[in-house]
Amino acid sequence: MERTLIIVPTYNERDNLPRMAERLLNLSVPVDMLVVDDNSPDGTGKIADELAAKHSRIHVLHRAEKNGLGRAYIAGFKWALEHDYEFVFEMDGDFSHNPDDIPAFLKAAQDEQADLVIGSRYAYGVRVINWPLKRLMLSRCAGVYVQIITGMPFTDPTGGYKCFRRRALQGINLDAVKSNGYSFQIEMTHRLWRNGFKVVEVPIIFTDRLHGQSKMSRYIVREAFIMVWALWFQNGLRRSPRVKKA
Repeated sequence: MERTLIIVPTYNERDNLPRMAERLLNLSVPVDMLVVDDNSPDGTGKIADELAAKHSRIHVLHRAEKNGLGRAYIAGFKWALEHDYEFVFEMDGDFSHNPDDIPAFLKAAQDEQADLVIGSRYAYGVRVINWPLKRLMLSRCAGVYVQIITGMPFTDPTGGYKCFRRRALQGINLDAVKSNGYSFQIEMTHRLWRNGFKVVEVPIIFTDRLHGQSKMSRYIVREAFIMVWALWFQNGLRRSPRVKKA
């Protein structure tokens, strides 16, 4: 049976984590959950341990300090590969990503034999709730900017709701991925796309967090702006995949 893991990075998410765990455990498809906690001062890590003690499908990975979203996911990806999962999700723990969309991701991965499924906020129209216009425009402009510089034909290259196949993660040198935030999302997709892995998008509805604070910062935006050019150079100034897989 092909096993599925949902990686949920956390930092001060004690209000959201128990509800998220309940939603994931009650999905129509069986999934496991890996909480990657960055030593949250609000006690999120302790709550994660308590949940894991009660539910065999919940696992916890503690990190010593807050070191960025990208590093948390890389640690989670390595854990997933070590424990033989076939489908590995990135998902925010603040309910901006709806857990009920997970079956649609899995169906797209299986029906289309996709190596990466991206949950798109902008496929077939804008599907964003509770964002101020400034934040929405930043996100949309970032997507267009990435498309122009890199050539990637995806509507939401900065989106963080994703499903990777095992073979896709195995095809990336995870230790070479150094970016965080938006740039991490762009880099992971670009590394797969430029090497001929199949990437598809499924439409999702994105709802801004109801509890806690956003982790967005000027540094994250600046890092993404620069990373796009680095990826273009890494691809030999191509705006198309360098490899076509059979």
